[in-house]
Amino acid sequence: MQNPAPNAELELVDQDIIDAMQKLAGYVDISTEDFRTLYHLAYHHAAERLAGMHASAAVTLKALEPPRVSNVEALWAWGGAFLAIALLVACNSLLFAGSDLTLLNGSFGASCALLFGAPRSPFSQPRNLIGGSVLSALVGVTCFMVLGAWPLVAAAAAVATAICLMHVTRTLHPPAAAIALSAVIGSAAIHDAGYLFVLVPATVGPLLLLAVALAYNNLSSARRYPEVWF
Repeated sequence: MQNPAPNAELELVDQDIIDAMQKLAGYVDISTEDFRTLYHLAYHHAAERLAGMHASAAVTLKALEPPRVSNVEALWAWGGAFLAIALLVACNSLLFAGSDLTLLNGSFGASCALLFGAPRSPFSQPRNLIGGSVLSALVGVTCFMVLGAWPLVAAAAAVATAICLMHVTRTLHPPAAAIALSAVIGSAAIHDAGYLFVLVPATVGPLLLLAVALAYNNLSSARRYPEVWF
């Protein structure tokens, strides 16, 4: 890598700040969108201070709302989610018609919200999407096998353990907790599948979503996916 010229001004980008923060003890994953929200709130606070006034409760609550994305960005998210779910429907119809080994697990809808609505979020990265989904499925199937006689306990243990382990392994993908739950509360066919559930849908489904996210998100110069692979 070429060294910067003497006296050249060094420009920081969002990823430089995130990488530096990851070295701090107690770091919690945040995204570039979180930075924008932080600056939005900071400017609001500064405006109040400089004006020597206190904002009304309505104004303060308005400042806490997430910044609105552009209509173009919203349409890009719509298109990506449409293509991803359409691909899952098509593959499910071709490969798993008439069975409960469905690729249409409810968690994948939430995954699309992250992959196409917030592609730069740490929760949307491939490590989190694939790792969190597979780990949660393993936890869910195991909890059903061990605690299936007590379905309420099994369901609670599956979700809680999946979240805990995703944190420990840095693979937190919030929709994946639903995969752990579905492994416990699913149909008899899903229960009979045992650890095959980890393969279908918990591995194949996220891989298909990832393929669409990689192809679609990078069609726009305003998007970049992934931020990190592993």
